Parts: sequence; structure tokens; C-alpha cells
Amino acid sequence: MSKKVLVITNHRKNRSPGQRFRFEQYLDFLEENGYQCQHEISRQVTLEAKKKGIDQLFLSDPILFSQLLLKGRLQQHQEVDHFKKTILFYDRGLPDVTAYMDFTNVSYPESFHTTCNKYRYGTVFILPPWKDIYIQDNERYETYEEAEKIHKFLTQSYQKYGYEVIEVPFGTLEERMKFMITHLEI
Repeated sequence: MSKKVLVITNHRKNRSPGQRFRFEQYLDFLEENGYQCQHEISRQVTLEAKKKGIDQLFLSDPILFSQLLLKGRLQQHQEVDHFKKTILFYDRGLPDVTAYMDFTNVSYPESFHTTCNKYRYGTVFILPPWKDIYIQDNERYETYEEAEKIHKFLTQSYQKYGYEVIEVPFGTLEERMKFMITHLEI
């Protein structure tokens, strides 16, 4: 089985001095450097709901949205044996679901906790919100201030499930990747 690494973040669209990039480019960058990645699925869930006439599924039915996310992320977790590399980066993981539910103060089934406790990750990295590059978009509607609050819920959620959360410092794609790889002692 692969050693699992999880990358989580509060921002999706970013900019940095002299460069414009999306968070997904972190994963693209890791892939270009030989690492395998599992990409975020919440946009896919949101877009599927929009096709059915539901503008913001998380706002209209947070339990259904969260169940779909949990199911999709669990499927990603179970696909680990199909990957050839020993390191696999995930863009978000199972405990993100309970973090967002806690943030919105919505009750959820005990099965969410059971799933988060049963299916584990090896290392958890978190990229904190970065005011200088934070941008809202159609799927990421939180303000920067809300992103800071969500960041606290994400950290607490992973810690609640027994993870040591490693905060990745601000920097370029190269610097952030180097920090994670060096931390993993690869």
C-alpha cells in the first residue's frame, strides 16, 4: 500500500507576485515532478448539482452535498492500490467534510465520524489562507475572513481524528513542494 499524504487548503484561486495560478496547479506541479495526485471533487459535485438546477448544493442541502463528498473521497482513498508510486497527494480528505459541517453548525450522521476514523492518511499538510493571493470565485464563495475561520475548523477536525497537522509556509510552488518533500524525508 502507498504511503498517503494529504494536502488541504482554504483557497482555490490564487495569485502571487508576477504570477497567476490556481491551487490545482500545486498538484499539477507535483505531478510534473513525478508524484501522483488525487484531485479535489467538490467542484465536480457542485457542477453536477448545477446541471440538475441546484445552484449551490452545499447551501440548499448540506447533508446531501457532504454525503456525496464523503462517498467520492472514500472512493479516492480506496483507489490507492491502483497507484504505482509510494507517495500519493490528495487535494482534501475525509475530515474536511466534518470540518465544513462543524463550521456551518449542521448536525451530521455518526457514520461521518466512523468513516473518518476508519480510513486514515499518513501525513497531513495544510496550506493556510494567504490574504495577498486570496480570490473568491463562483464555487468558492467564502470571504477571506470566512476562509480563516474554516482553516481553524479544518485544523481542529484533523486533530480530532488524531492527526498531526503540518502547516506549509507561504512561498512559491517550488518552495512549498520542497517543504513537503523534505518533511517526508524522501
